[in-house]
Amino acid sequence: MSSLPLLINPRSGAGCSDDDVKRLVELFRKAGIEAYAQHARSHDEMVSLARELVRERTPVIIGAGGDGTVNALASVLAGSDAALGVLPLGTLNHFARDLGIPLGLDAAVQALANGKRKAVDVGEVNGRVFVNNSSIGLYPTMVPRREKQRRLGRSKWHAMLWAAHTVLRGHPFLDVALELDGVTQRRRTPFVFVGNNVYQMEGFYIGLREQLDCGVLSVYVTHRYRRLRLMLLALRALFGRLHQARDFEASTTRKLRIESRHTRLLVAIDGEVEALDLPLEYQIRPGALQVIAP
Repeated sequence: MSSLPLLINPRSGAGCSDDDVKRLVELFRKAGIEAYAQHARSHDEMVSLARELVRERTPVIIGAGGDGTVNALASVLAGSDAALGVLPLGTLNHFARDLGIPLGLDAAVQALANGKRKAVDVGEVNGRVFVNNSSIGLYPTMVPRREKQRRLGRSKWHAMLWAAHTVLRGHPFLDVALELDGVTQRRRTPFVFVGNNVYQMEGFYIGLREQLDCGVLSVYVTHRYRRLRLMLLALRALFGRLHQARDFEASTTRKLRIESRHTRLLVAIDGEVEALDLPLEYQIRPGALQVIAP
């Protein structure tokens, strides 16, 4: 890897100033890589830059940003010969963490310089790629309310807590039919969570994935809907007793179809929310994305 594009989302996390970019380029140079920075001001611009690089047969594309940046690049790189390198500059960096990329920039650059190609899975819903997860119900209902509060000047976490409080207070059930690998189940639930591979759902490592190449979607559903009951469910998960909850279901599948009485639903895709037509058609794409990993 002698000269590589570094696609930067300056809005990720705490942002990325010109001095930060110069530092990143210098870190790569010390690691033996000539990286040239390109800024993308939006998701669409990130996608456009990535498409052009794929057309030019660029072997490795480094994305500097958070999970939104990773999603934008993965939507283009999945199914191509180009490999994705992730430089974690976001707030949470779920994909980088599960891939084994250190969150410190110096260590992350070294991990990319010394890493190897690896094929990992991506999920897909109605043609939209996701590298982490997708969901319907509670979370995608919270996000627009959170963003409204952020526009009013509240911090991200304060806005999310406020949105969670308001949604949990009055969010209704979803009546859905879930078809997993050809078997249909009817459920009444406040959410359906679909993960790219299997998430740990108990203990202090909740939300982590040990592998990204098992070729399955994980599906999580609960029948609880009242605020107190959902909080108790979260506590069970934290203390490793989620398996004792009779109204929490976890399963794996390669394909999932979701139907309901609605014609459209808000769907969270790697943290971003879109309104999609039903039915929702989920599938796993095994080994579709080439990455650089330790």
